[in-house]
Amino acid sequence: MLKEMSYGAHMRAIVVLGLPLIGSQLAQFAVHMTDTLMLGWYSVDALAAGVLGTSFAFILFILGSGFAGAVVPLVAAADSQGDPVQIRRVTRMGMWAVGFFSVVVMIPMIYSAPILIAAGQDPELSLAAQSYLRISAPGMLLALLATVLRMYLSALERANAVFYASLAAVGLNIVMNYAFIFGNFGAPELGIRGAAIASLGVNALLLIYMGLYAIRKLPEHELFVRFWRPDWEAFREVVRLGTPIGITSLAEVGLFNLATLMIGWLGTIQLAAHGIALQMAGAVFMVHLGLSAAATIRAGRAYGIRDEAHLRRGALVATLASFILSLFGVALFVLYPEFLVGAFIAPDDPLRGEIIVMGTGLLLLAGIFQVADSLQVMSLGLLRGLQDARIPMWIAVLSYWGLGAPASYYLGTVMGYGAQGVWGGLVIGLSAAAVLLTMRFWMRSVKIGQA
Repeated sequence: MLKEMSYGAHMRAIVVLGLPLIGSQLAQFAVHMTDTLMLGWYSVDALAAGVLGTSFAFILFILGSGFAGAVVPLVAAADSQGDPVQIRRVTRMGMWAVGFFSVVVMIPMIYSAPILIAAGQDPELSLAAQSYLRISAPGMLLALLATVLRMYLSALERANAVFYASLAAVGLNIVMNYAFIFGNFGAPELGIRGAAIASLGVNALLLIYMGLYAIRKLPEHELFVRFWRPDWEAFREVVRLGTPIGITSLAEVGLFNLATLMIGWLGTIQLAAHGIALQMAGAVFMVHLGLSAAATIRAGRAYGIRDEAHLRRGALVATLASFILSLFGVALFVLYPEFLVGAFIAPDDPLRGEIIVMGTGLLLLAGIFQVADSLQVMSLGLLRGLQDARIPMWIAVLSYWGLGAPASYYLGTVMGYGAQGVWGGLVIGLSAAAVLLTMRFWMRSVKIGQA
């Protein structure tokens, strides 16, 4: 049994752990944001090809990061049991799993142009995106290995180290983009290929930092001693948990990509407004994602020693914290929609007024789904702490694609409500997932003391 904690103590624990994890998520979001901004400053063609290439890579990364995500609850549970050998086993095999995955996905990344062209993309942009992806292909391995180590450190509540590394990555990415995209500091001007080189360099340095930190600060785990020796039992455990985690994340990302495609059918103004609202909602979502990661760690520790009371009390506090933060997001979107949307549009743009009107309506809907989105991601995090991923995967897929996607199409296209109808479908899908995943967690939490 863990030492009994009051609700206030649980809140302090989730805040202390959650704040650096939230900061890390926001920093990673900022890295992608700066890539988009700086490619846009270089040229419209580079921006379009960059969006195409990064979207392609991001889908693969999300799927592979499921194996890294499996490391968190497994390490947290092992640490609560005082089992450093199990910590080493699952972390090492997490790195093996993402290594195998990265080798497989390098092939479609290297030969991505035919895939993009077959998907209806412009041939010239597809070739430019392929040049980006060919440089980024080995970076996929580096990024996923760094993610496994980031998850390992987070699960051991070394979140401050993760935060500082993520923050440094933002600054480093800006400097390297400035050098290699635009040809500054004596570097060649490489445009979109420069952005890929910058990402490769940032991921390499992050991996080196995380690895050195693990070796120096946590030598008892001996992560890299006889690293080449397989441990197929631990490998299967990581793959068993990581595969549904990756598919769940892919299902949600896919739903939002589908929404972008459907709104793209409606015209430039609606697509521009959607893109702005999605960026704003994404930034706020990073807060809930960081808090969800903290909940996974706390739940994983309680699950490791089968402490039902500690688990349920901590889960209630974490969910309440996420709900309160979601209300701040609602207030932001409801009170200042014109200001937020207008910040993305040049003052002299002739379409500025129409985009602000459209974007304001979408931000109001984004405010509504903040509550549902925070609840579903928190429930997912708690369930992962219980190492429960297969049933939540099916709940997520059915909610997003069985309800959300058809509702978005029906409301946006058939009923003619446009972008607001598409976002209404997103609200339906996320709300269904929130309700079902929350029910799943509280039913499962009763049983862990009997396991």
